[in-house]
Amino acid sequence: MRRIEKLCTYLSRADVFADVGCDHGYCTEYMLKNDLCGRAYISDISAKSLQKAETLLASYIREGRCIPVVADGLQGIGEPCDLVLIAGMGGEEIIKIISGTLPDRFVLQPMKNTDKVRSYLSGRVKFIRDETFRIGETYYDVVVGERGEEMLTPLEIKYGRDNLNTPTDDFRQWVKEKLEGAEKFLLRAKDENARRALLERRAELRGLLH
Repeated sequence: MRRIEKLCTYLSRADVFADVGCDHGYCTEYMLKNDLCGRAYISDISAKSLQKAETLLASYIREGRCIPVVADGLQGIGEPCDLVLIAGMGGEEIIKIISGTLPDRFVLQPMKNTDKVRSYLSGRVKFIRDETFRIGETYYDVVVGERGEEMLTPLEIKYGRDNLNTPTDDFRQWVKEKLEGAEKFLLRAKDENARRALLERRAELRGLLH
């Protein structure tokens, strides 16, 4: 299963769907082809990048069911969207986008700094899914939520709510790999402060497996 195919499993029915930074537009195609949305917006800050999705979704654009927008984030989308997908960006860029307009419902897939995204969302949203999945040798975080006021604990912000409460095999494997890395660094660490930090890291990771 490819990353995009996995992301589509987190998408739900919507009246108006927006795919921000839509890349090739495969997720929007999934939503439209399966009649999971009435209409969809595809947006990208680059007109050249947006052309890939416009080519794929040309028939839906002609029908008026898909509207391409060259915009920074959600800017330029002329109506509220009840489901927004933002995938393949850094966490800080995602925060910048949603801090302007927090979507009613969203699927976020940061490529890095997921903890910063969780920290920003904590207390502002209700978390539906917050977990890690694996495609090939690469691990990805996905955060699915809606407007609400659920607070995360510091450990949930760091590792993901569902990773802690209902860990998947993918997350367990991620922890094991991080634990192996910590063990290797410990064998080479000579600085006492570095060793202390690695010992704390090892203990924390071991705790995640129990």
